[in-house]
Amino acid sequence: MIKTAQLSDKGRVRQVNEDSVWVGNIQGEYVLGIVADGMGGHRAGDTASRLAVQTVISDLQGLEAGLSAEACRAALHDAILHANDVVFHTAQTSDDYHNMGTTVVAVLLKGSQGIIGHIGDSRAYLISEEGLRLITQDHSLVNELLKTGQISQEEAAAHPRRNVLTRALGTDSEVSVELDDIELSSGEVLLLCSDGLSNMITRDQIETVALAGIALDERARHLVALALEAGGEDNITVALFEYDKTAQGAHSEGWTP
Repeated sequence: MIKTAQLSDKGRVRQVNEDSVWVGNIQGEYVLGIVADGMGGHRAGDTASRLAVQTVISDLQGLEAGLSAEACRAALHDAILHANDVVFHTAQTSDDYHNMGTTVVAVLLKGSQGIIGHIGDSRAYLISEEGLRLITQDHSLVNELLKTGQISQEEAAAHPRRNVLTRALGTDSEVSVELDDIELSSGEVLLLCSDGLSNMITRDQIETVALAGIALDERARHLVALALEAGGEDNITVALFEYDKTAQGAHSEGWTP
């Protein structure tokens, strides 16, 4: 059984929440979760993130039962690419939407196994008693500088261009989707979040809260509260997933071979 929780807050500085989030079940067999962080200003940013989330949901809600891992990977990949088309072409329809775009990080789970697709700098973390692991790699200028050794982790945290993306959904007619396979053990927690969380609180704080012995909804609220206490400089969005193989009705089976 996958337990889920989600929460989004506009933060203490922004006037509008340009993040979008959705978590739900598909066909009683899959769990889908999506976090998108829009950009392009008030009207454009929230439109871009909302369109991206709505398109992925619409494309995947008819997913057939019993699909293989490869088929599910292809379905998630194609849904995100379709969302790119929708946002890009909508941006051409009005000056209000010019150059709008969004990040996206999405997970499609079947039992303990899953696939993550992402574009931009919204993140997926896997948290267990062994520690916290960042699954996704930011598509950002700062991360490129980090990977090439041009700046340190300390410099990255305060870099004046840390919000500049090298890849986003909807800003270009074509985009590449990053895909990662994951498998959850019982008690492990998967976190999807916008950078309004990851830029404001530490990895240690994320790990401590994610593994706290409280309800998943409470953990989501605590994470958002910590980001607000740290300044809440951006919209804050979290989606949590916890696999419990002991729960009644749990589906331990994963992908079809």
